[in-house]
Amino acid sequence: MRYLTLFILFASMLYSLNIEMPQKSVTNGKTALLEFEKQDGILYEKLILDKKEYKVYEHPRDVKKFYALIPINYYEKPSSKTIKLFYKQDAKEMSKTIPLEVKEGIYKKETLKVQQSKVTLSQKDKRRAEKEYAEAMKVYNTLTPKSYISSKFIAPMQSKITSEFGKARVYNDTLKGYHSGTDYRASVGTPIVASNDGVVALVKDRFYSGGSVVIDHGQGIYTCYFHMSKFDVKKGQAVKKGELIGLSGKSGRVTGPHLHFSARVASEQVDPLQLIELLNKNLF
Repeated sequence: MRYLTLFILFASMLYSLNIEMPQKSVTNGKTALLEFEKQDGILYEKLILDKKEYKVYEHPRDVKKFYALIPINYYEKPSSKTIKLFYKQDAKEMSKTIPLEVKEGIYKKETLKVQQSKVTLSQKDKRRAEKEYAEAMKVYNTLTPKSYISSKFIAPMQSKITSEFGKARVYNDTLKGYHSGTDYRASVGTPIVASNDGVVALVKDRFYSGGSVVIDHGQGIYTCYFHMSKFDVKKGQAVKKGELIGLSGKSGRVTGPHLHFSARVASEQVDPLQLIELLNKNLF
């Protein structure tokens, strides 16, 4: 009888956590949000999904809550997953499992014609692209503990969207991955603004993405602005939401002038508009 009492008491402790998920399932390439209620004696530490660790942060608007973001890789297959939450209850190490259903996104395919040198790379261009990729991933893997965000995200420009996130990309009849962001129609020289407060983490002309600006919003959230023709910010500069960061262009691997807008969460490439909608609706 004593063992049964202990088991019931332990189970009661384990399931007393108040955890909210706006979405019980998430599509590949998109982001899931978890919210945790502040409770006396409870210290939330981290989440583990597929051996990758995610931090738990104080809620930016509600002092009674914490939150965490779980980005799902674009190539993830439909599956039933388990997130493991690690926390301390009255200084005792505890854990809890949280189910997450990954669904398959319905993404279209598009064919593009670009310079063949942007598809079949010379050894020099290949080395450059690999170096720039490693440099960018070092930025995305840098975790700023504090958040710079205090209000809702905005679009980087008011223009028609010409290509959505997730489309399979076929360059010159050769499949080369997927569209990792959202394209806005923009002639050369159209102003681009910061989608939210942050610190400029990268400013560079790159082989694929051309003129590039990356903004660190803190807590693993980054927004990216590609194919620019002019920069109005420098690396390390603090920027405010709506502040001019540069002008659109047609640099890098493009078929014409436009703005490619993308986002990263915990270094993972995700649908930027779904991320913004999720954050604006639930956190700000």
